[in-house]
Amino acid sequence: MAVIVMAEVAGQTQEKYDGMMAVLGEAIKKAPGFILHSARPSEEGWRVIELWESKDDANRFFAEHVAPNLPPGIRPKRKVEEVHSLVRAL
Repeated sequence: MAVIVMAEVAGQTQEKYDGMMAVLGEAIKKAPGFILHSARPSEEGWRVIELWESKDDANRFFAEHVAPNLPPGIRPKRKVEEVHSLVRAL
């Protein structure tokens, strides 16, 4: 079942986010189960929303690629939920 991952990243800045994407951008595009990544500034720092084919795919990528590359003191508050439906472009 596809999942949406919502992460609130208190203290994250655009500069730090862009630095992480420079390191992880190609890896996430090739990650098994990856569908979509979106991010924007939020009141607390940064908000990231991703779609994955499964919770296992999302958690594996986070553990293997994101967590080891987080800036010091930055710890995302992640929420993973199954989606009811997912419509993709042809």
